[in-house]
Amino acid sequence: MARYQGSCHCGRIAFEVEGEIGQVYDCNCSMCRRRGGLLAAFPRDALTLKTPEAQLSTYRFNREAVAHHFCANCGVAPFSEGKGSDGAAMTMVNVRCLADVDLAGLDVVPVDGASY
Repeated sequence: MARYQGSCHCGRIAFEVEGEIGQVYDCNCSMCRRRGGLLAAFPRDALTLKTPEAQLSTYRFNREAVAHHFCANCGVAPFSEGKGSDGAAMTMVNVRCLADVDLAGLDVVPVDGASY
């Protein structure tokens, strides 16, 4: 199983995520299209925060079901937390924040989040 190191730009938010990156999602909702993330889904317990949780700033919008975490210092949003369609805790990791990921080799799936 692959293990990836991730962080925001300045490093105040650092984490590790374990699992395989299958498809990544390019969402067009009002948030994602502005921040330009490519998101990969993982079970929440696959992500280990390496810095204090107090370093996370969080933004919720619309139904407020997803905690969009970002760094208050550099502004980068490395991951979000919520529940999957099955009710299980999950995280959506911005693969652009992961070291050693070949972005050109990813299977990118467009998601019409703007319609929700």
